[in-house]
Amino acid sequence: MTTQRISTSNLKKIALTGYFSLLIYMPLWLLVLSPSKSLNTVTTLVMFTLPLLFPLKGILQGNPFTYAWSNFIVLIYFLHSLTTLWVVPEDTLWASLELLFATTMFLGATYYAKYRGQELGLSIRKKKDTDSTS
Repeated sequence: MTTQRISTSNLKKIALTGYFSLLIYMPLWLLVLSPSKSLNTVTTLVMFTLPLLFPLKGILQGNPFTYAWSNFIVLIYFLHSLTTLWVVPEDTLWASLELLFATTMFLGATYYAKYRGQELGLSIRKKKDTDSTS
């Protein structure tokens, strides 16, 4: 029995869909759809858009290492969406969309990094030194 997995090109598309959805959606939500009464425009952009721009170059280049570490950034959006779901019931729809986009990016990036890294022969494991004497 063989297991069919999603191709790395499709995983990359999934990750990119989640990534660009967050990049477009976050300022749209927080500045237009449901503007914050406590955050000004600049603060909102810095807090919720700037972190997504850090991995942009590596993500566009398809660098599996960038896809892997970009998941640390997407955790910001997981936390924000889950906190908003808990604290601001009137923003349930908007927070649910953020959670959906963050989950899409997280899953796509995780598996793209894993499988593309394997295709390229990359490894994060340190190879054992066989000729060391103890």
